[in-house]
Amino acid sequence: MLENLKNTMSAKVGRRSFLKMAALGAGVGATSSLLTGNTLRAATEEEVTNPFPGSKRVKTICSICSAGCGIIAEVKDGVWVRQDVAQDHPISQGSHCCKGIDQIDLVKSKQRLKTPLKKENGAWKRITWPQAVDEISDKMLQLRKENGPDMAMFLGSAKFNTQQAFYFRKFAAMWGTNNIDHVARI
Repeated sequence: MLENLKNTMSAKVGRRSFLKMAALGAGVGATSSLLTGNTLRAATEEEVTNPFPGSKRVKTICSICSAGCGIIAEVKDGVWVRQDVAQDHPISQGSHCCKGIDQIDLVKSKQRLKTPLKKENGAWKRITWPQAVDEISDKMLQLRKENGPDMAMFLGSAKFNTQQAFYFRKFAAMWGTNNIDHVARI
């Protein structure tokens, strides 16, 4: 074992590894030098207790799954700016999962789609909701006619409550298949 330790300690550092370590060290040194001056100031007591003046706190629930954990959303000018856990909520009892903590980022993401898109000639084009529903349902009916009802697999959502899960199962049965499962098992 002592021989292995000696071999490990005497190992040569390759040129690429050395350059990576040097770049990392330079980056740490450059960023830490910014923090040594008067670039940061201490937050005032008002900024600590109320970072978004004029905002209102709204009790709501997390919509990531159907558990219904409590959130206190802070809203300013109609925009969700911050969130806290609801300490007195009977389900979450003041806690959140990692997805619930990140929900605000999902809602505010610039990558979030707000309208249906269709790819035509290699480019994405906005279409209306009725057009999207019509085209998807027509394609599904065509595929079922050509391949039978078992051509589709229906995956339930963790956001479904009991009633929604019931109706989703009924929809799969109406479609003519038993190919249904919950997305959490995938």
